[in-house]
Amino acid sequence: MQTADVISGYEAGLKDHVDRERAAVDLINSVGELMYGPGVELVFFRNHLLDISISEVLKLFTYADQVVKKPIDVFTTAKVARALLALDLAPSKIDIGRLTYEFTQSGGTDVAAFVGDHLKNFIGQDKHTFKPQDVVLYGFGRIGRIAARELVKQAGKGQQLRLRAIVTRTLTDAELIKRAALLRNDSVHGTFKGTVVEDLERKAIWVNGQMIQLIAAANPEDIDYTQYGINNALVIDNTGAFTKRADLERHLKSKGVSKVLLTAPGKEIPNVVYGINHKELDIENEKVFSAASCTTNAICPVLKVVEDNLGIEKGHIETVHAYTNDQNLLDNYHKGPRRGRSAAINMVITSTGAGTAVAKAIPSLKDKLTANAVRVPTPNGSLAIMNLTLKKPITDVAAMNDMIRHAALNGELVNQIHYQVDPELVSSDIIGDTCCSVFDSNATIVAPDGKTVVLYAWYDNEFGYTKQVIRLAKHIAKVRRLIYY
Repeated sequence: MQTADVISGYEAGLKDHVDRERAAVDLINSVGELMYGPGVELVFFRNHLLDISISEVLKLFTYADQVVKKPIDVFTTAKVARALLALDLAPSKIDIGRLTYEFTQSGGTDVAAFVGDHLKNFIGQDKHTFKPQDVVLYGFGRIGRIAARELVKQAGKGQQLRLRAIVTRTLTDAELIKRAALLRNDSVHGTFKGTVVEDLERKAIWVNGQMIQLIAAANPEDIDYTQYGINNALVIDNTGAFTKRADLERHLKSKGVSKVLLTAPGKEIPNVVYGINHKELDIENEKVFSAASCTTNAICPVLKVVEDNLGIEKGHIETVHAYTNDQNLLDNYHKGPRRGRSAAINMVITSTGAGTAVAKAIPSLKDKLTANAVRVPTPNGSLAIMNLTLKKPITDVAAMNDMIRHAALNGELVNQIHYQVDPELVSSDIIGDTCCSVFDSNATIVAPDGKTVVLYAWYDNEFGYTKQVIRLAKHIAKVRRLIYY
């Protein structure tokens, strides 16, 4: 090959990439304008587009081609997004990937006419029928801080959930400053991409322009939220201190509270895995709910797909779980077996209720699953290994994977299952994943008789779970936008 040809090829490749980067910038601009204008959130084949880089946007088009099998280009996608800006859309969530693919398949050339016709039921502010809901975070630990970040990030113009207050047991000026710093900086999830400003006079913090009241209280029933202008609030209890109905109902004795959501398995209350059994809830009469556990949220979507398609005779779930604050950093007394040993240097066998908890979301699996857990020296990112005996055999690994892949890209579980094809996938790669279950297609095992399968699902036991909590919060608060998925 001649030197001139090499240079020419280099220049052409560079120009093509720069052109795609410009189109990605155009797309990102439309994403922001839609979010903070009419309150329209754009996603790309389930992947979030808000607050991501140009390179991350371009990588999504490779994902569309290789995983979703719906190749589209960034130039057409940017045009479709611009066409959305011209419409009077109600607050909604729209998959720009799906919409663009449908446009390319239509063979048409008029983008504006296409999107106007396909989203005609989304046009008009009269379609916005719900009211914003005040939210209170009771507790401000790992899940509480991630929830705060996400609630603020998703606030837009405030048409959905509004984080109005955070409750802790004590609150000095020094503690307020320290809690603001913990929100601002996180060793696992990185620096918060926004502003956090302490307001010592008001005992509040301002996060991206939103004032969040900090309240000190020893007991849930001691607080009058209405004095802070908070009414009909949903309390998200992430302390782990209260798990029984009677204890959680103490929140309802506070002025300004209408419902309670627990971020842990609950007793005597509905345990819900969003995407699996949330539609069965009586949200008109029930006031207290549980979002189950991170592990239950990770395994239920995959188990649901297998149970519905093949049936499960029995199985064992082994979770390889990141250590948590419940364990000791160094050897010390702990009331639980083995959890007193140093989390940072040991693998620790411990119990998990996920096996029995699954039956609360999928009743047909009652008494069919056993489960155990091994805590390992990683701060976040866990793995569920599901060893299942099937009622109906599956032919091979490809057939098993195709079944999960279809569920991950179509139907009710697109926000819950992320179908991964990366052969080099490790635990740190799934940190920040918005899905509660990241299916590792390269790890699937199918026995020769097709009756025994071993399936692997990774999960960000902090962020992925918190996303499920917020989805459930929106559901029980009736803050539901129009969806084009």
